[in-house]
Amino acid sequence: MTTPDLLGLPSAGTGAAGVPTTGAAVPGLGTAAAPAAPAAASGAGTGAPAPAPESAGAPWNGTEPTGRHLTQQPPFSPESARRDVPILHRTVNGKPLVWLDNGATTQKPRQVIEAVSGFYAAGNSNIHRGAHTMAREATEAYEAGRTAVARFLGAASPDEIVFTRGTTEAINLVAQSWGRANLGPGDDILVPVLEHHSNIVPWQMVAKETRARVVPVPLRPDGQIDLDAYADRLSMRTRLVALGQASNVLGTVPPVKEMTALAHRYRAKVLVDGAQAVAHFPVDVKDLDADFYVFSGHKLFAPTGIGALYAKPEILEEMAPWQGGGNMIDSVSFDHTTYAPVPHRLEAGTGHIAGVVGLLAAINWLTGFDRSAVAAYETELLGHAQQALAAVPGLDLIGSAPDRIAVLTFTLAGQDPARIAQWLDEDGIAVRAGHHCAQPALAHYGLESAARASLALYNTPEEVDQLAASLLRLQQSG
Repeated sequence: MTTPDLLGLPSAGTGAAGVPTTGAAVPGLGTAAAPAAPAAASGAGTGAPAPAPESAGAPWNGTEPTGRHLTQQPPFSPESARRDVPILHRTVNGKPLVWLDNGATTQKPRQVIEAVSGFYAAGNSNIHRGAHTMAREATEAYEAGRTAVARFLGAASPDEIVFTRGTTEAINLVAQSWGRANLGPGDDILVPVLEHHSNIVPWQMVAKETRARVVPVPLRPDGQIDLDAYADRLSMRTRLVALGQASNVLGTVPPVKEMTALAHRYRAKVLVDGAQAVAHFPVDVKDLDADFYVFSGHKLFAPTGIGALYAKPEILEEMAPWQGGGNMIDSVSFDHTTYAPVPHRLEAGTGHIAGVVGLLAAINWLTGFDRSAVAAYETELLGHAQQALAAVPGLDLIGSAPDRIAVLTFTLAGQDPARIAQWLDEDGIAVRAGHHCAQPALAHYGLESAARASLALYNTPEEVDQLAASLLRLQQSG
């Protein structure tokens, strides 16, 4: 199968405010004259400039450019990533934007923006079963995205990947499809206190239906999972362990591989929530031996509304459809309906096709960097941020696990978290305030809310210094 040219669609230019403007020729609507985005300086993450269409209404050619897949990747720098992300060059309240809310959503490189707009401009069609050219092209794009996700996660086959709206829907799919069939009275679902609500509430819902129980696993004072307590709570009653690979509120990276191996001794399945992990370090589901792995595209520089579930093939084969409708059937009559093979029987209705196109572009963009260099840079940036924030009087960082991603959740003496976020916004600095959909984790520290700065590969030490300086001014404001 030919991988679609998701970066070679009709190109998008950049307006005066750094906002992309489609320069594509859309059949039936004429041609909008806009310059193509200038090629960035050489370096990882810059991508290949999108070729101009040969004529107005040029067809979507369905071939993958080679410029993103270099045998030897140039050294990583945050500037090489920043050049690709238009929104990072806007202003907020008259100040240059400092985007430190990556734990909530990441910003999108132009390659993703152009891929999505180009799909709608020149390739839009529904997928599967269509006999015409554009249906075939859209289907190839969709399935190329599935192949890319499988490769990105280290899965053995694209058939092990189910597209969902994101992490939350993927967890609910597992809970309602696998959980209903495999959980019963007296069964345990182990969930660390560290988890996001989307990895707690679906298990509470299915436990209520099946009369199973959700068993919390406590944290240590530094924000690590208490592994002794985890081992004590595992038993032959344990049917599932739901475990985040990186915490959205403390940044903690648990020893997922070891915890999975221990759970498997008791024949329990393990679901790994990778929403906060996939943008920060490589993932290999086979090495983890995860039974399920889920993530969201919008945490990975891709559009909102798209994500994926990986599951071992023997488990997927046993999972009944959660939703019924088109796309997930083989044949339908009022006497008998048969379902499509996996993964399609778990993807009822028309999927987020443009979202998959954008997800593929985002994966291509991110993997164009040296991932080990990105991880090393983010670790260095986290250390710089910890040192800078330590100089702010009254600031208390929450959690100090040794293995962590670049997430800094904090309180400031005498300041409400919402007030902190509002103050920073006046300086153009975007952080998040509240419970971060992780109330049990905050409650472990006696908190109901906190402020959070979450970093990504395109953030810089200078931005971190601006955060610390603004917080210092807030404390000095009286």
